[in-house]
Amino acid sequence: MEEKSEDSLSEHALVAEALRKIRKARRLRTSEVARAMGMPLRSYEHLEAGQGRVTYDRLKRFAEVTNCDPVALLAVVPMGSVEFAERCADNKLMHIVLLALRDLNDDLGPDIVYLQSRTIIGGITRLCRDLAEHVRKRDTFAENWLEAKAPKMVRQAAQPVRSDLKPKAS
Repeated sequence: MEEKSEDSLSEHALVAEALRKIRKARRLRTSEVARAMGMPLRSYEHLEAGQGRVTYDRLKRFAEVTNCDPVALLAVVPMGSVEFAERCADNKLMHIVLLALRDLNDDLGPDIVYLQSRTIIGGITRLCRDLAEHVRKRDTFAENWLEAKAPKMVRQAAQPVRSDLKPKAS
């Protein structure tokens, strides 16, 4: 049997932790995920323990079952961040980025080689800055509205009920 290197073990552990955290966030049991993925429970438990064979197909099936971002699961290892996969689970950030890059490849074809690294870095950096700014300036109307209205509810509730408004005893 082939021994796994320390790096390989830590990579498996990262992916396994991401799978476990996403499954738990979705409030699914291991048996439910295993059944939906079409694999024996024991095999899935090994996968989630970092001992099973991680394949793209398995990650894709897990993502379908848990409705999370399959590409973010792949990015766990090079980014060294389980949290990244958790954060992208709902918005599918990495999947969207990959689809956009596929469109770019379809659009440019062989001319994609003419993109210079500094142009790519500049474009991606601007995109990331714009996305961060959008999140920071997101529409906070509902939050502000609730914040303004909630204290009034507390004050009204603290006022005594007027006797002329009390229900009459029958």
